[in-house]
Amino acid sequence: MKLILTRHGITIENERGVLQGHLPGNLSHLGKEQVKRLAMRLKDEHIDAIYSSDLKRAAHTTREIAHYHPDAHIYFSENLRELDWGSLSGKAKPLSPEDIPDDVESANSIRTRSERFIQTLIQNHHNQTVLVVAHDSFNRYLMSVIMKKNIQELSKELGKHHHTSISIFEIDEDKNHTVHLLNCDKHLR
Repeated sequence: MKLILTRHGITIENERGVLQGHLPGNLSHLGKEQVKRLAMRLKDEHIDAIYSSDLKRAAHTTREIAHYHPDAHIYFSENLRELDWGSLSGKAKPLSPEDIPDDVESANSIRTRSERFIQTLIQNHHNQTVLVVAHDSFNRYLMSVIMKKNIQELSKELGKHHHTSISIFEIDEDKNHTVHLLNCDKHLR
């Protein structure tokens, strides 16, 4: 299975440094432009299925891409949502790890969501091309599962995970996954 992974366009909340978590998020003017460029970059890709977070910012991104892929089945899922920031949702980023309350989703929880999701894709989309539109934290954990790296190793390799960047993987049932492209945002230049 070919997996194309991308992140939603930048939101007004991203630009303000606000933690969105499970809040819907509104694409900014720049975010809408990023999404249009992403859609144009992906328009000639053959895509069998699109999985998207059900949050507004990802759903908007998905619908823009889907204009060029009318035959692709679209699945919106809560399981692809960003890390749940709990009581910090809608607030500025905490200054230190000590400022993070207990109601924030754990790393184990989001990693488990990503592991289950990749298994679902492998079971349901053998020999197909699947596009996934999600969020920074979810995508990072999904990539860490695919690349068999812990989140710290992946973060060093990945650096900043750009809005609408594209990563492409060949997913194998035996977990011998191949990275073809990582965090590419040349369509934004």
